[in-house]
Amino acid sequence: MAETTAFRVMLRMQIFPGMEQEFEKVWYAGSDVIGRQAGNLGQWLMRGEDEEEGVYYIMSDWVDERAFRAFEGTDEHIEHRTQLHPYRSKGSMATMNIVYALNSPAVTS
Repeated sequence: MAETTAFRVMLRMQIFPGMEQEFEKVWYAGSDVIGRQAGNLGQWLMRGEDEEEGVYYIMSDWVDERAFRAFEGTDEHIEHRTQLHPYRSKGSMATMNIVYALNSPAVTS
């Protein structure tokens, strides 16, 4: 069991019907904006399967909250968010600190 202090951000977005594939393309095309940030540890785009159609989750991990908040106010972030906005009907954000990270033996490096 490894203790960690990473900061995680999870966005939940409801995408307008029929716009899912275009949303995925636009998200992917702009994903390097986050990946270039020194404090970013990784990011994921996930599609919900057990709820209403068109639900996506965007998760990103950061070295700490300060690094995320610094990125959140940049022109790059605002531009990327603006490009995604036309695809979503609603959204929410949750932030959290990872207390423990437990890796399964099936996970390889």
